[in-house]
Amino acid sequence: MPVVDIYSKRQKRLCGEVPDIYQYEAIPCKLRVQIIHIWRDAFGVGSTNFRAYSHIYNVLCREYGVLAIGRDEDSYEDCVCNHLLETQKVEEALDVIEVSFRYIDTSVRSHPQAFDSTIEVDDAIVELNQRFHEHRVGYQYESGQIIRVDSQYLHAEAVKPALTMLSDQMFEGANAEFLSAHEHYRAKKYKECLNDCLKAFESCLKAICDKQGWAYGGKDTADRLVAIVFKNKLIPDFMQSHFSELRKTLKAGVPTIRNELGGHGQGSQEVHVPGYIAAYALHLTASNILLLAKAEEELPPDIPF
Repeated sequence: MPVVDIYSKRQKRLCGEVPDIYQYEAIPCKLRVQIIHIWRDAFGVGSTNFRAYSHIYNVLCREYGVLAIGRDEDSYEDCVCNHLLETQKVEEALDVIEVSFRYIDTSVRSHPQAFDSTIEVDDAIVELNQRFHEHRVGYQYESGQIIRVDSQYLHAEAVKPALTMLSDQMFEGANAEFLSAHEHYRAKKYKECLNDCLKAFESCLKAICDKQGWAYGGKDTADRLVAIVFKNKLIPDFMQSHFSELRKTLKAGVPTIRNELGGHGQGSQEVHVPGYIAAYALHLTASNILLLAKAEEELPPDIPF
């Protein structure tokens, strides 16, 4: 069901009790309970939800390397729900949420007749993300994964549209690398995040070159790939003056960040990559990918002679 803006929520906003920034260190109890309500809408109640909860339960047991979660006498539903409600580890709570919504996104979407659902799959995902935002918990479910969000505006205007563009099969490699960058960012592995940002950026450029038949070398780096797409007028001539700094941004943005901080040997002193640099790289990568993919969409078709 849709999120309802009830009186108490409005009063908290008016009184300034709702924080403007995200936090990542806790999953509030109310949010956990609301997620269980979404499960019940998506999986149905009674016998129709058995396969869903048994799948989630078995995935968690296998990945955690344990034989059981919860008490033997409890149902799969009780074990999964209680684990979400009781775990003190944010990562484990996010594991349960990710596994469950990936199941909703795939199995429930593919076989709706097998579930006594009272909510559409897309509506369930929308509600989850709205609940995250409502509680100012900085995570979202996108493209099969829980990813960390630092700015709702940047996520809505850059990251989410970029993920939508990358869902096209031609960008399969770039999509996997961009999602991997988000996973490293969530795990605070910032050097790995930068490396995967660059890989995603380069893969996007190569995918565009492949589709358009623009030749490039197998070992060409971002700098060379950017030169190729500009040479082939990916950005139209009449827009060049408006994008006089674009080439510098594309050439010196993500690649330079990665080269300086994440790419090469760090010598005798360990190089520290701050989280805000990794966040900037993620958002810059998303913006660049979105611009390039949109520009490629607008290229005029080849006219045979």
